[in-house]
Amino acid sequence: MFIGHYALGFAAKRVAPTVSLGALFAACQLADLIWPTLVLFGVESFRVVPGATAVTPLVFTHYPYSHSLLALTVWGILFGVGYTLLIRSRLIAGITIAVLVVSHWVLDVIVHVPDMPVWPAALFGPSPMEGFGLWNSVPGSIAVELGLFLVGAGIYARITMPKDRTGSVGFLSLVIFLLIVYAANLFGPPPPNVATVTWSAEALWLVVLWGFWLDRHRKPRVL
Repeated sequence: MFIGHYALGFAAKRVAPTVSLGALFAACQLADLIWPTLVLFGVESFRVVPGATAVTPLVFTHYPYSHSLLALTVWGILFGVGYTLLIRSRLIAGITIAVLVVSHWVLDVIVHVPDMPVWPAALFGPSPMEGFGLWNSVPGSIAVELGLFLVGAGIYARITMPKDRTGSVGFLSLVIFLLIVYAANLFGPPPPNVATVTWSAEALWLVVLWGFWLDRHRKPRVL
C-alpha cells in the first residue's frame, strides 16, 4: 500500500481539522518513514525479487519494529501523546494521530502476502504473519488503492479551501505527484538493489514537509 495510506491522511482532516496535513501524513506513513532508517542500520531487512508479487518485487524478510501491529500501536500512542502535549491540542487530535499510525498495519495487511507480524518475535517469540495478498492482482490493487486515494483527496478538497493560488496549485501538484510515483512503482522496472529502494524511501519525508507547507495555504471550508 502506498497512496492508500495518504488517503487516510487526507480524510483525517475532517476529524481533526486543526492538525496539519503534514502531521497527518507523518502519522499514516510513520511505519514507512521509520523502516528505511532501520534498514540502513541493519535492524530490519528486505530483498528485491522481481516477480515476487504482481505489484511489487520487494520481499519483506524482517521488519517487526516498524511494521508489526504491536510496534505500531506503541509508536501510535507515543506519537499521539507527544503531539497532544507538544502542541497542546485537543485530545481528538492525539487520538486521530494514534489511530492513523496503527491504520498502516491494517491497510498493509490487505495488500501484503502473509508477512505482516503481529508482534516482534525477539520479544515474545514467533509471531503470526498476516496478509491477504491483494498484491498478487494488479487490477485489484489499483482498484482498492486508487479508490481510497481519490475518496481521501476528495474529502480534503471538500473540507478545505485555498487561501491563495499556492493552496490550489500545491494541492493539485501533490495529488499528481503521488499518482505519478504510484504509477512508476506499478509499471516501472524493478529497482536494481536494496540501497536504491532504501534511500528512495527516505525521500518520503519530503511528502510530509509538502503536507505542512500545503496546509499553510489552505483553510477550513465553511460548509
